[in-house]
Amino acid sequence: MRAEPRGERREQHVCTDSGGPRRPWTRTESKPAPLPRVRHERGRNLPNPNKQEDDDQRTSVTATKKEPFSHIAGRQQHAPVEKTTLLLCEDELDQQEGVTGLENTLSTNGSVYNEKGAGRPNKYHFKYVINEREKCKGKSPFLILLIAAEPGQVEARQAIRQTWGNESLVPGLQMVRIFLLGVTMKLNHYLQRAIMEESRQHHDIVQQEYLDTYYNLTIKTLMGMNWVASYCPHIPYVMKTDSDMFVNTEYLIHKLLRPEQPHRHNYFTGYLMRGYAPNRNKDSKWYMPPDLYPSERYPVFCSGTGYVFSGDLADKIFKVSLSIRRLHLEDVYVGICLAKLRIDPVPPPNEFVFNHWRVSYSSCKYSHLITSHQFQPSELIKYWNHLQQNKLNACVTAAKEKAGRYRHRKLH
Repeated sequence: MRAEPRGERREQHVCTDSGGPRRPWTRTESKPAPLPRVRHERGRNLPNPNKQEDDDQRTSVTATKKEPFSHIAGRQQHAPVEKTTLLLCEDELDQQEGVTGLENTLSTNGSVYNEKGAGRPNKYHFKYVINEREKCKGKSPFLILLIAAEPGQVEARQAIRQTWGNESLVPGLQMVRIFLLGVTMKLNHYLQRAIMEESRQHHDIVQQEYLDTYYNLTIKTLMGMNWVASYCPHIPYVMKTDSDMFVNTEYLIHKLLRPEQPHRHNYFTGYLMRGYAPNRNKDSKWYMPPDLYPSERYPVFCSGTGYVFSGDLADKIFKVSLSIRRLHLEDVYVGICLAKLRIDPVPPPNEFVFNHWRVSYSSCKYSHLITSHQFQPSELIKYWNHLQQNKLNACVTAAKEKAGRYRHRKLH
């Protein structure tokens, strides 16, 4: 789970008489800035994300065991293990002027752009345990949902399938749902067999052999980008989000992406994080060493709880990442990749349609937002069903419910 960023208010939307949300306040520079996205890993002694080790021994289980899952029943029913080794030599660093918030980040952060030394490329070589090669074959999906999930979050995945991740949710429009998984720290064979069976039933899991930890969220996101570029290269739009999110998929499609309009390119949007400084507190989970990132500001990035981008960017982001040293703050890292590509994230039509905090529920608010954070599976199903039952008159229903509660308090 991701801790709620500091300095944010939960009550963000106010419905007008016409049913639309309006902005209740403007954040000032003095308001405490939320820290980058956090996921807690309970009961684990996680490695230092900034410690460099040869051959990715920290991130890849294949460094110590060649075929950790070859003995598991049902392996033959999945795609054979594939080794992805892609190389991209670092180009000469240009001055990235004109990219919002970038300033001199690229020119001052030479250490970020080369993980192995000057002139040497990065490698991405994690093997597939489960793959869905045929997911887009013979189809023309409009949107892919890349959902970062932990291996043990079975209930969360099932709740998403029943709610906002239902591939048949929008009539006349195809969606693809993919859960992104790594492997557990102790190679839990019982859990892995259950994941294999879940994959055979739903065909919506992609898993590679890296350790599924908070510090490897960047690898998980790059896995999703590479999968889209490899198996759904012509997809118009992609959303990357998390397993504890509420996503109003219908609002996302009809109000933001608008299938009736020409598809956009080099498009990236979400909750924009501007002017955030690296955390220099060595005791902090978000600590960023100056030698790894010397600049005083991150480039503009979107909160990793949920962002949307045009399908053409999946290949571009993945390839440029091969020349950029990986950072454990996934959303910051994607922002750096966009800056290197000279692509500026654009603000959504309304500042509060993407929320990296928990918005208190009402059918009116949730009918006019795209994301809300920190939902348990049971809560997700409960509020999703309520929204579906009231979505045609969401704000009228919300007003009636509020009036009913007010009358009840007066009588008692």
